[in-house]
Amino acid sequence: MSLTLVIPVLDEAKALPALVEQVAALDPQPLEILLIDGGSADETVRIAQAAGWRVLDCERGRAKQINAGVAAASGDKVCVLHADTEPPRDLVAVVEDTLSDDRISLAGFTTVLRGRDKTRWGTSFHNWIKTWYAPLFLRPHLFFRGVRLLFGDHAMFFRKAQFLAAGGCDPGTPVMEEADLCIRMAEYGRVKLVPRVIYTSDRRVAEWGALKANWIYFKVGMMWAFGARERLANHYPDIR
Repeated sequence: MSLTLVIPVLDEAKALPALVEQVAALDPQPLEILLIDGGSADETVRIAQAAGWRVLDCERGRAKQINAGVAAASGDKVCVLHADTEPPRDLVAVVEDTLSDDRISLAGFTTVLRGRDKTRWGTSFHNWIKTWYAPLFLRPHLFFRGVRLLFGDHAMFFRKAQFLAAGGCDPGTPVMEEADLCIRMAEYGRVKLVPRVIYTSDRRVAEWGALKANWIYFKVGMMWAFGARERLANHYPDIR
């Protein structure tokens, strides 16, 4: 298989052990697992190295880390996986099958947020429908070309060559760099949400509450859409 998993991280020692087990269970296995560390002060790097993953140090910033990971990837296809996301066992096969269609330039899984005690169906539904209404209202010309706006929790995947040709993620966009990438990749084909579930941590919803979390998601999206990108990080704090 020619897939590299790129995992951008910062202080993810709590989440990483579970991901190590889940990645080891993937069938088939990816070509390589590449962890891009943005300067962790905890045991993140040690855990990844003990798992046999390749580790690359990078300046902090998810867009910068993704760019560095894709540039260093050995595979001709890349999937960007967050440390608190649980990949399905057949992730590699889904990526290979989806990207066998040359009309698709970028795709991602359908996200369901869940924690130890509950599944966040309401927020998960909002995240799903947002991939449709956001481009419909903000980039209608792209929507009708089959482009959806995806986000980091969707475990986005693409061809390395097209990512590089598109200029990668904007390093000046601290949040919503994935949505920005969807716009860039639309030049090369459709941006598709695959109807295959992937689970990710509900830690932001658990910390903020559902109403506040969805308000923050909406507000950050509007700020991104109308160009207030330098202020996005102030409204979307890290939750570990």
